[in-house]
Amino acid sequence: MRDLAGFLRSRRERMAPIGNGRRRTPGRRREEIAAAAGMSVDYYTRLEQARGPHPSVSVLHGIARALELNADERAHLFRLAGEAVPEEPASPSVRPGVRLLLDRLRDDLAVVISDVGDVLAATPRAELVFGEVVGRNVFRAFFLGDESRIPEEDREDVARAHVADLRATVARRPAAQALADELMASPLFARLWAEHDVAVRRSARKRLRHPVAGLLEFDCEVLGAPEHDQRLVIHTAPEGSVTARRLALLASAEEAAGRMPEPWTPVPVSPSSA
Repeated sequence: MRDLAGFLRSRRERMAPIGNGRRRTPGRRREEIAAAAGMSVDYYTRLEQARGPHPSVSVLHGIARALELNADERAHLFRLAGEAVPEEPASPSVRPGVRLLLDRLRDDLAVVISDVGDVLAATPRAELVFGEVVGRNVFRAFFLGDESRIPEEDREDVARAHVADLRATVARRPAAQALADELMASPLFARLWAEHDVAVRRSARKRLRHPVAGLLEFDCEVLGAPEHDQRLVIHTAPEGSVTARRLALLASAEEAAGRMPEPWTPVPVSPSSA
């Protein structure tokens, strides 16, 4: 409890004081934190002095709120108290920082995908190649839909990558198990899920068949820390490659026909069952 006590004191002392009066000690008073957390001053004081009882989950939530902890500090608080870190709900909208990156990548093939497979946004070039993917769930489309763009010889490897990535998400966010349960309707998913592979996807080689351009091959880089619930996936083709030439011809044909997508607009999607 000593580490917990030290953490509580350090966060309280870093907070801006309430009011304009001068104080001899930094931060806010214990009485102010206790009141905001909904507990007695004596109870909170004993926690800061490492002589209090083990705080309950509800008490920890109150303290996190009163100390205005961010997500990382909140998780640290729960770990110090020996409690499981509460799950953060997945965000159904694109994070501001990710949106800024996507704006700068509008001439590239880039999509934003949640860790449960919801496509939250796509650049115009990505929509040109992948179609209207925003609002789709890549796991449902692959295992329960008619995902015929993936070459048959690649399906097993793609399926394994999908399953391992989703299992890593379930390990961080158990509520995502509901999506895994839904996907059990696919014999392929059920078989691979039983193998217990776990791997967060950070890069990949992707091939798909476009109805006009034919077979396209991309190097994919996944930007985003594993603990975050959104990833920016950028697809590139080596300069001078067959894929690069086919993409250039496809873009030229679409522009000539006046069918290039407008600048990307993120479409809100309902959060997955996770």
